[in-house]
Order: sequence, then C-alpha cells, then structure tokens
Amino acid sequence: MNSIGVDIGGTFTDLVGYRDGELVLSKTLTTPANPALGVATALELSGTALSELDEFLHGSTMAINTVLERRGSKTALLTTLGFRDVYEIGRGNRPDAFDMNFQRPEPLVPRDLRFEIKERLNAQGQVLTPLDESQLLALGAEWQREGIEAVAVCLLHAYANPVHEQRVGQLLRAAYPDLFITLSHEILREFREYERTSTTVLNAYVGPPVQRYLQNLRGHLQTQGLRGNIQIMRSNGGSMSLARACIEPVSMMESGPVAGMIGAGYVARLLGLPQAIGFDMGGTTAKAALIQDGVPIIEEGYFIGGYASGQPMQLPVVAIVEVGAGGGSIAWRDAAGGLHVGPKSAGADPGPVCYRRGGKLPTVTDANVVLGRLNPDRFLGGDMSLDKAGARDAMATHIGLPSGLSIEEAAQGVVRIADTAMALAVRAVSVRKGVDPRDAAMIAFGGAGPVHAAALCKEIYIPTLIIPKLPGNFSALGMLLAPWRHDWVRTLIGDLERLPSEQVQHGFNELAQAARQQLQEDELNPATAQWVYAADLRYRGQEHSITVGLQSPLDLVNAVPRVRQAFDQLHDQRYGHAAAQERVEVASLRLTVSLARSGDSMEAFLAEPFAPEAAQPEQIRPVIFDDPDHPLPARIVWRPSLPPGARVVGPAVIEESNSTTVLYPGDVMQVTEHGHLVIQINLAPGESA
Repeated sequence: MNSIGVDIGGTFTDLVGYRDGELVLSKTLTTPANPALGVATALELSGTALSELDEFLHGSTMAINTVLERRGSKTALLTTLGFRDVYEIGRGNRPDAFDMNFQRPEPLVPRDLRFEIKERLNAQGQVLTPLDESQLLALGAEWQREGIEAVAVCLLHAYANPVHEQRVGQLLRAAYPDLFITLSHEILREFREYERTSTTVLNAYVGPPVQRYLQNLRGHLQTQGLRGNIQIMRSNGGSMSLARACIEPVSMMESGPVAGMIGAGYVARLLGLPQAIGFDMGGTTAKAALIQDGVPIIEEGYFIGGYASGQPMQLPVVAIVEVGAGGGSIAWRDAAGGLHVGPKSAGADPGPVCYRRGGKLPTVTDANVVLGRLNPDRFLGGDMSLDKAGARDAMATHIGLPSGLSIEEAAQGVVRIADTAMALAVRAVSVRKGVDPRDAAMIAFGGAGPVHAAALCKEIYIPTLIIPKLPGNFSALGMLLAPWRHDWVRTLIGDLERLPSEQVQHGFNELAQAARQQLQEDELNPATAQWVYAADLRYRGQEHSITVGLQSPLDLVNAVPRVRQAFDQLHDQRYGHAAAQERVEVASLRLTVSLARSGDSMEAFLAEPFAPEAAQPEQIRPVIFDDPDHPLPARIVWRPSLPPGARVVGPAVIEESNSTTVLYPGDVMQVTEHGHLVIQINLAPGESA
C-alpha cells in the first residue's frame, strides 16, 4: 500500500511515506495563510504524485490554534431552562490560591448568545417536561438573523436519554441546514455538566473553520489526482475518516503531536523500555508524554490552553503536556529587564532571524546558531543556509546590549530559560505521575528535540536518551503507525457489587451498536477490529475515577473480586494508597474499537537493520555547552554514515538532514542495529538511580 503522512506544524510541514516499497520524506516551511500549499510543496519535494497513493494521513494544529487564538465561528449555546450559566460558573477550584491576577476561563460563547429552552429530564432519563418545539424554531430564526454559524446543544441529563437533543437536531438541521449543529450526546454521553457543555461548545466553535479547511484540503488533493482514502489523526492516538473529522473536529485538537508519541511507543517496545518519556520539540512548542510498556498514557480531563484558565475537554486524549518553547519561540525582555522566552513564536512567517525571511526578533534557533550547535551550511540537509551574522546581531540588539551581556552569554541565557520551561513539562508527565525519571528513558524527536534533549536529561536525571531514526519527521512517521480508533463512553452509576446484569449488558450493547454503526460508515469490517471494554471506578464518595480494563463486558457482574483488586492496585499506583475496606462504585462504561493499519511498512522500517551511507569526513567546530566564554572543540559527525555499533563520545554534534543531536562532554552515544541512537548521559555524581 502506498501511504503518505503529512504533519502541519506551526513552523514546518513534514512528510513521511512509503511508495512502491521505498521510503519518501520531505520537510518544508508551513504556509499559515493556506496550509494546503505547504502540503503541495512537501509532496513536490518528495517526488510523490497523489494519483499513486492509496492512503493520505494528516495531522494538524488547525483546531487547537483556532481555540487558542479565539478565531472560531460565532457560536450559540442552547441549554435547559435555568442552566445557561453553568458554562460560565464552571468549577470552584482555584489552581493558584495566591495569584492575585488569576482569571477564570473566559467562555467562548458570551452570555447574550447562551439560550434556554423549556424541557427537562431527570437523572434517570425520564421526561419531566416535554420539549417546546415552537420555542426552538423561533430561536433558530433569531440565530439566523444574528449571523450565528454554529450551535452547541447541551441539555440536562442528555447523557442518560438523548431523546430531546435528538429532536432538537432533527428540527434545526431540517429548518436551518447551513447551521453547524453539535449535540452533546453525539460527542460524549457522560455526566459532569460543565465539562460536557464545554466539550460541546469547543466542537461547535471550531466546527465551521475546521470543516472548511478539511473540505478545501480534500478538494485540493482530489483535484491533484488523489483517489485513495483520507484519514485524519485524532487526539486519542488513532485515526478517523475525514467525514467524521468534519462532524467531530474537537477530536483532532492534538492530532499532530500525538502521532509522534505513537511512534515513540513503537521505539520503546523495540528497545525493551518499560518506561519512557516522549519529548517532541518543534518550531513553535515542546511536548512531553509518558509511555508505559510502549503505549502512551491516555487520559480524560484535558484543558485547551492550560489547566488554570483553559477550556476543559472531556474526551480521551494522549496525556501530553505542552509548553510554548520551540525553536521559533521569541526571546524578549520585560519592563524590569527580565529575560523571557516565548510563548509567542516567530512561526514560519517570518520565522527566526537566521532563516533570512524578514524576522527581526531573536529566537531559540538563533541562540543555537550563535552557540555553534546548529550548522548554518547543513540546515535541512543544506537546503536552507542560516544567517549566523543576522542571528548574532539580533541577539546583541534585543538581549545582549540592553542586559549588559555578551552575545554568547545572551544566547546561553535564552537556551537555559527554554530548557527550564521544557523540563517542567517533562516533570509533569513523570514525577507528578509517580514515575521516577531515573527509571525511565527519554525518546526525543522533532527538529529541535535532539538539540536540547541531553540538557533536559541532565537537569531531570534521566540516564538514557534515545534519538530515533528520522527525528525531524517523526510525527509524520507516527501517523503511518496509528490505527483507526474510536472511543465510546456511557455514564452508568451504581455499586460495583450490586449492578444488575441487564443494566450492564444494555449499556455495553448501546456502545457496541454505536461502534458497529461507525465501522459501517467507514466501510470497515467489525470482525477484524479489536474491541476493548473498560469501566470507570471510584471509592464511594470520591469525585473522580480510574479506568479499569475488563476482559468481557459482564466482568462487572461475574468477576467483581478481580475487577476490585485491579482497581485497588491502580489506585495505589497512582495515589500511593488503596482503601480495600471502602465500597467501590461504577461511574461509566467504556468501549474502544481499533483496527491496525493494513501493511507494516513503517513498523518494519523502525526495526530493520540499518545500512549506513558512505562515510563523510569529520569536522571539528567550537561549540558552547556550559561556559559561554570557553567554547569546546566538538566532533561534528554525519549521522547517516554511522554504522551500527558506532560510538561517539561528547563533546560532539551529530548532524543529519532533518535534525541535530548535541552530546555534552562525557555523554556516550552508540548506534543500535536498527540505526537508532542510544545515549548514556553523563550525570553528575549522586544523580543516577
């Protein structure tokens, strides 16, 4: 099968694929005004004709950027009479009790666009007040006059019985076909009114712009000859059809970053790493995720824009922590003269100063050029020559001279601030999850990830660093490993030891029916799919739950002791204690259905023996590591020519066409038989496990 994966990031658009049994790849600057142009350029650079492809996989930051930049559609919210302020009231938590400037999340839908309708169900899904259909149609006419593009419908207890939401959808879609209608039960059937409302609003808010983007992309690809299948990466680490993505764009919030974590999971399994931390640093942001037994951790309760003031999204997402520190992150001084890095990025247009595209402000990439860590003549394999003089001038003008620092000291300060911010993200997915970093390995990728990874390992005491093959294109590579996957959830609350079997069976039957319907829509065979059942459990009186896997749907009835024991063990692992004497209750039922991708070309590529290119002469270049006044002579090695078993001791810089790996003094790198780099970090005495 001929497949291509394309990841559109904030700075670069990456392509990896297999065509007629051969690997193809390319990397080009993203075109923010029209991302499809970046895709076309990447395809042209790879020499790939769309007519040759059986499958096109795509990940993008379009959805999440729409929320972060608050440039979504004009959206209305429809709720049950008396409940329109739930969305703004939210939760009473205050993440930082001593922050005098704390601001609550600002709703995406203002109060004057939140509407109430007369209807009511109880928590069991029984109708207490019928739906007022005449009021609904009148509201629809008002929305049309107001120029509303999208409507989020979240009625009270629709997770228990969606009958009123279904009727709302029927009437609105028939009367106002141009409105983008999102019904909460079509996105998730789970309790927690605020989170369910927020998730529904997010889907409606990004719906029209993301739908237009995807339809334009499909039109462009088909015009250029694509006749194959188009799959979109979703935040849970799987893929979905483009048609489903147009209906449920909220599921592609983290569609680009998660693909790289899927690839990192394969590398972790290949190298026998029980615990690993995936680290992805691109041009705009840096991301980290915990990987256990080769599988990225998936959680609910994600916040778009951060926990303190972001928008909650109650859908399964690979647990990624993201910070605004990338190669294009701009270095700047505040009014008091303090030095900061990011979160604003130079992006692809104009980009860092050294890109020669009109950038004026110094960035992390410019700092790495000043420090000698990036080779101006080999960037992107020599396709882009970097302006070192321009980078030095910008660093001096905006950071060095105003701060009384030399150019090298300013660049070192920029890099250290960025490293500290990224270290916090790595700690958030390890230490805060009860994982000792000294017991884990880091798998670093992204164009800038291998440049900074060794410094992060030193700061957090991670002893082993892995740089996989094709690190600069690794997220696009991960797309070719991602299975088709959907997750379904249904709230069902009851005592674990007293659940009626017919209630459990009915709940799982509903999930299975939804799964079969989606498989049919995507023309997939249910018999070839993997069906995984689970339940959310908690001790009675607790607010939040833990997901426990089930061998079969009726384990909640026929295997209660085993399920209870598994829950106690997971609770002890996560929180450091268990309460075996407390009663356990079920909160929700879950079903995950996935289909492995046909063909195993990319998986085989990661595991196949590595054949090096012809040897290239080594160089020696002064590189600044810890002391800006005393650069060290570092070996400059061309990675593609290193054979399996080759060993390099730092200080050294290992260069390749899509990334650069920096080895600090005493770090030892060895090439595996598969061509991955395994680096033993030279930790200070007392830092190792």
